[in-house]
Amino acid sequence: MSLILILDDRGTNRKILAQLAVSVEPSAEVVTFGNPLLALAWLDGHRPDLVISDYRMPHLDGAEVAARIRAKATGVDVPIVVVTAYNDPVFRLRALEAGATDFLISPVDHVEFRTRVRNLLALRHHQLQSRRQAQSLARDLEASERSRNALVRESREALAQLIDTVPAMISATDRDGRLIFVNARQATLAGSTPAELVGHGAERILGGRRSTRSLAADAEIFASGLAVPGFEEELADSAGGSRTLFTTKAPLRDGEDRLVAVLTTSIDITDRKRAEEQLLYLARHDALTGLPNRSLLGERLRDRCTQARRGDLPFALHFLDLDRFKAVNDALGHQAGDRLLRDVATRLSDTVGEGDLVARLGGDEFAILQLGIGSAQEAAHLALRIIETLDRPFTVMGRDVSISASIGITLHPADAGMADELLRNADLAMYRAKSNGRKGYSFFDAAIDQAAREAMQLEADLRTALIRSEFELYWQPQVCLATNRIVGAEALLRWHHPTRGLLAPAEFLGVAEETGLMLPITEWVLRTASKQGAAWAAMPHGGIRVAANLSPSLFRQTDVRALVAAVLDESGLDPRVFDLELTERVPMDDLDKVAVTLHQLRELGVCLSIDDFGIGYSSLVYVKRFPVQRLKIDRAFVSQLPDNRVDAAIVSGVVALGHNLGMIVVAEGVETAAQVEAVRALGCDEIQGYFVSYPVTAEVLGRTLAEPVAWRLGV
Repeated sequence: MSLILILDDRGTNRKILAQLAVSVEPSAEVVTFGNPLLALAWLDGHRPDLVISDYRMPHLDGAEVAARIRAKATGVDVPIVVVTAYNDPVFRLRALEAGATDFLISPVDHVEFRTRVRNLLALRHHQLQSRRQAQSLARDLEASERSRNALVRESREALAQLIDTVPAMISATDRDGRLIFVNARQATLAGSTPAELVGHGAERILGGRRSTRSLAADAEIFASGLAVPGFEEELADSAGGSRTLFTTKAPLRDGEDRLVAVLTTSIDITDRKRAEEQLLYLARHDALTGLPNRSLLGERLRDRCTQARRGDLPFALHFLDLDRFKAVNDALGHQAGDRLLRDVATRLSDTVGEGDLVARLGGDEFAILQLGIGSAQEAAHLALRIIETLDRPFTVMGRDVSISASIGITLHPADAGMADELLRNADLAMYRAKSNGRKGYSFFDAAIDQAAREAMQLEADLRTALIRSEFELYWQPQVCLATNRIVGAEALLRWHHPTRGLLAPAEFLGVAEETGLMLPITEWVLRTASKQGAAWAAMPHGGIRVAANLSPSLFRQTDVRALVAAVLDESGLDPRVFDLELTERVPMDDLDKVAVTLHQLRELGVCLSIDDFGIGYSSLVYVKRFPVQRLKIDRAFVSQLPDNRVDAAIVSGVVALGHNLGMIVVAEGVETAAQVEAVRALGCDEIQGYFVSYPVTAEVLGRTLAEPVAWRLGV
């Protein structure tokens, strides 16, 4: 069971690192400290197998911690990993010079962390095993020098054969640098035998450069009596390639505790290193296109931001979103969509400059890190080249496919100095480009950022509004032209914002739709409208029809039929006077499903209306497919009556259509007496608008309904 020590002054980091460490070795014992001084005191009585230390801590930094651990008998050869948010090599060098074995960049990549910990623990356990075997060997070698009898020599040979089974290259050198022991694996690598190598200098098995470095480390051990931290080194193999070794050096003592030799153990970690590199590659690259992913892009951005502070040229970040990709994916399938994304990646890579980085962020989003620009105009030129190259048709599965891209651009250091800010800015600028008509680019500016912050604040305020009951329904009456009496009222949502005052739906429903808040808001509207309708129905003179809008997003998010049934059951309202108004933003991608839901609502007995009829291309489709009873003509066709003959003809046609289908036709936005008479003459059944009443509270409308004389239009 491994003993792992974690040092970090942040409790959250300690918890995360401990969980990651246990995920590598479930049986490991993990000890954590927030104060490095307490951890150093603990080390006086404990010998961990691995130490993981944050670089920036109170009292001591990571380099100082590593140095003090190395000074302790229990920490002289323990692997030490330093975690640092500083990507500057100066900090890494300080940590390594102080005795750290390895380092990781914060925030820690979980895959990389597990790989490093797994390798270091495995090497630590092997190191300890080799040391125990080597110490036993050293005692036997010393005994053989004293006795020189055949029995001891046979014993030494037996022990040597045992060490030959260890999957490592093991050798021992004396103070003069002569080999006093070489195991078979090490000798084979040197093209010789152990017997031929013993007594010769270490260069016989190590070569020139490697021998110089090895003997220098041996001299350090003979001088201090302490082991040196393990290190990786490259070795050329017989096939002309290279192998990676992890080498440890430790002192060998005789039975009287005299330092007689240095034991060198090298483990071939080439396969493990390649597997680690492959894991790191997969963690930092997109599996579909092979491009760098968001993680690697963020790392490069952080590097460039650090370098730019030293005077390097500015750079630009482009954020791309493909226009019409979803349509291609839906029409041709995901296999075709994947092929298209790979082709886009190839074109982008061929378009950018040498040294620029193209990354895929996910879905149909890409990013380009454009280096060494001298002006914003250079960034604009690249954006135009990208738009041009993507504008050429792609051939996917034998079919020509056309797409385009919307590009957001942000500049460093003009717009921001941090990687996360740059990514956010480019994303915001991309949405600006998309809202400007797609197939174009937009630079980030402060106004975009301010709008985004306001939207975030509005979302937070909306969530609070639901909790604090800041919403209220206002009501606009609907009058029957045959009787001139109020027969219904439409519920209109208002928000009593604590700082901005009374807000109309246009000021907040867009954010509600984007953030998934339309479902709870619409549920509140339906319940409140239904309860109010039931309250009016209980008045002495009877009630009126109450109308409420159904948000289009409800058809995707919930069981609308069940919701309406629950609302009616709670309020006790007669479903025949509950009017649900549909807008032409009802999802067009699944009309069959929507039609089934609407038929279920009709079976409940509620009334269905089409609001703002006539302004969308799908109006006639709705009339044909949906079981509606009322058409509400949009105010755009009423506002210029009676003077506009084209609008009059349209209203007349809608009235004829509705009446032929057995529907009631309502004119919206009626504001003058002349408009009243015009729509009456054209055959409309009901009107709604400022001429009848501005939207009023339930209390005000209730007082009107309580006086029968006031039900008359114009009274």
